[in-house]
Amino acid sequence: MQFDDLIKSMNQDIYERLVQAVETGKWPDGNRLTDEQRENSIQLVMAYQARYASTEEAFTIGANGEIITKTKRQLKEEFKTDSGEQIARFKLDQQEGEL
Repeated sequence: MQFDDLIKSMNQDIYERLVQAVETGKWPDGNRLTDEQRENSIQLVMAYQARYASTEEAFTIGANGEIITKTKRQLKEEFKTDSGEQIARFKLDQQEGEL
């Protein structure tokens, strides 16, 4: 089977399992990925994402194979509510009980 045929035969469920395997380093059954399996899985994820997956993630692969990154401003705009307000804002220096 050729690489392009393999990408065409993948569905969303297989894509998501490969993404999880790459992120965790393990297959769904708990077995660890070998280095070769990890490299191949990353290539499959990137190729599938470039062709079929429309995503709003900050870092993704475009249809032309180039890496797409979003700026901080673009991400802030995407996370605003319909009224233009932010979803939530937290102070990092709050002490326990000051909430």
